[in-house]
Amino acid sequence: MAKLTILEFPDPRLRTRAAPVAAVDGAIRKLIDDMLETMYAAPGVGLAATQVNVHQRVLVVDVTQEQDRPLAFVNPEIIEREGKTDAEEGCLSVPGIFDKLSTRSSRIVVRALGRDGKPFEMEADGLLAVCIQHEMDHLEGKLFVDYLSELKRTRIRKKLEKERRERAGGAAPQR
Repeated sequence: MAKLTILEFPDPRLRTRAAPVAAVDGAIRKLIDDMLETMYAAPGVGLAATQVNVHQRVLVVDVTQEQDRPLAFVNPEIIEREGKTDAEEGCLSVPGIFDKLSTRSSRIVVRALGRDGKPFEMEADGLLAVCIQHEMDHLEGKLFVDYLSELKRTRIRKKLEKERRERAGGAAPQR
């Protein structure tokens, strides 16, 4: 397995809409394994292929404390939604930023192909439902910050760009 590089906002590649997967083969299973390793190492509870610059409809999640129940969804689609939640969200592509969103359904039913290529349906609620919806947004080229005001997005973009410059050793001199 290989740890993959996670793209960070405002990288334009995060805006790419992912293409459907034609068949779950060895390459897709390796991608799933690499994504899980990357997600756990980050650490995070979900990761979409778009975030690692692979523009195919694949996402992984594991919302357990023990990180022992990995789930993989290939070509996921939400077929049922119910209720609303205002859960706080964060994102591996928007490191260190958290905000409450009131746009997520509290319960969903998702249909997808599993790591084995077989179709399945799954009901999810709470954190798992929020996580799946969040990752599915990535497959559409959408980030959770898109639900925030333009002012908040601008502040987040500037903060992350400053942190990247500082990490690279290119901090601007203070005046």
